[in-house]
Amino acid sequence: MEKKETRGYVQVYTGDGKGKTTAAIGLAIRALGAGRRVLFLQFMKRPDYSEHRILSTLPGLKVVALGKPYFVARADQISPEAAAAMGKGLVVFEPGKPPEDYVRLLRDGLELARAAVAGGEYDLVVLDELNVALTLGLVELDDVLKLLDARAANVEVVITGRGAPAALIQRADLVTEMREVKHYYRQGVPARRGIEN
Repeated sequence: MEKKETRGYVQVYTGDGKGKTTAAIGLAIRALGAGRRVLFLQFMKRPDYSEHRILSTLPGLKVVALGKPYFVARADQISPEAAAAMGKGLVVFEPGKPPEDYVRLLRDGLELARAAVAGGEYDLVVLDELNVALTLGLVELDDVLKLLDARAANVEVVITGRGAPAALIQRADLVTEMREVKHYYRQGVPARRGIEN
């Protein structure tokens, strides 16, 4: 008789390369195939990404998207040229002064995540793009580490997004860094529906 592994681990998918969310979606599908319950909580994303159409139809998977109809960037992390290219779909803020509506939204998302990882209702909790929220200062690192400390022993947690802080990398059991070797984006190809979004 096969022994069922019941301990959950903390995984981090980070780096500047493409594929972090895609890898987390693949793991979620694998978990569903094994009869596990999955919460896929997307920070910084609206529910209009292509994956929402299919993920929301899968039994055993709950998808929650926490994003605004605009992107945000810290003034010290984006060039004026890049900000201008994004136009009205971008809100640039000074370090330490993020948009309050975004902070409240993500704080509520973190509360949902805390309840999910502590409660044991889900076997896998994916916190997609949480690293980006940390990098932007929209979420506090101490709150994320406390969330992980409160995790039920059987819950697997996956945190994605570029720029994972060193303390989170240290705390994780598995860290995968996606490294860009070559990307057609550098030749001016915009994000394509069904491939990048």
